Amino acid sequence: MPLITFFTAPKPFTNPHIAMIQRSAIKSWTLLEGAEIILLGNEAGIAEIAREFNLKHFPDVKLSENGTPLISSMFELARRNSTSELLCIVNADMILMDDFVEAVMECDSLLSHMQKQASAPHKKFVLLSQRWDLDMTAPLDFAEGWELKLRESVRRQGQLHRPAGSDFFLFPKNCYQDIPNFTIGRAGWDNWMIYEARKEKWAVIDCTPSLMIVHQNHDYSHLPGAKPHYDHPETNENIRLAGGRANVRYTLLDATRQLRNGKLVRPKLTSLRFTRTLELILRKVFFFLPETTIENIVRPKRWKKRISKMFGNR
Repeated sequence: MPLITFFTAPKPFTNPHIAMIQRSAIKSWTLLEGAEIILLGNEAGIAEIAREFNLKHFPDVKLSENGTPLISSMFELARRNSTSELLCIVNADMILMDDFVEAVMECDSLLSHMQKQASAPHKKFVLLSQRWDLDMTAPLDFAEGWELKLRESVRRQGQLHRPAGSDFFLFPKNCYQDIPNFTIGRAGWDNWMIYEARKEKWAVIDCTPSLMIVHQNHDYSHLPGAKPHYDHPETNENIRLAGGRANVRYTLLDATRQLRNGKLVRPKLTSLRFTRTLELILRKVFFFLPETTIENIVRPKRWKKRISKMFGNR
């Protein structure tokens, strides 16, 4: 039985660069030990990639009014058609390497041990990590030693993305049973995943110190006006479905544990984590205040930027 079922809804393979980076990403998943892969959607090129790599393909994912795959339908199809106990939704431009599986196995073992000690009935958790951004202008060469070469390129030319925006979530099948009708590829739904895990008191584990995931940079030509998804109307709908902006402010700074040197430890208290913790405490105490009020108190620099944009630099 596979260890992990990866599932994703790729973009159309019509743009040559998007096609190249998606093919490289999916190919990297096929090389992982114990991986089962499910491709979702009927966009151009998906069926062909599924046949080429002998992957499961389910084209009938439910769509939004604008034709964007719904997260709820993706989860339902993956849960129903997977043969592993661990599911992983992952963006189709992410390259994964052997350390991904190693980190998953380490976390699973450590959590199982903790579960036995606490006599807990069910093991519930979610794994995530920061990504490394890298420009890729040619298909990845998967010849022997490709992982080592890629890591060297990332260290020379890549950049660690800030701890916001998550490109994969790995969790047991018994988690995330009730997903709102978020649209994929728009902001908000990934933040809600962390919020939901924290609300349900699951372990939220940041694996950044123990693995490297590589995001292949791309433009936003597939979106209206070629603009990032933050200003897209479906992002606003995602925020509404998440229960408001406070619930989509959750990021890796809200992780409860980190996988570091083979151990699950509390994240180091950086200035960013301290600010975020203070914000959550103030939200609980002053729950009656508007969402933006607490943010303006905790993050005065961001508030100054807003004022500057409103009135111009004088």
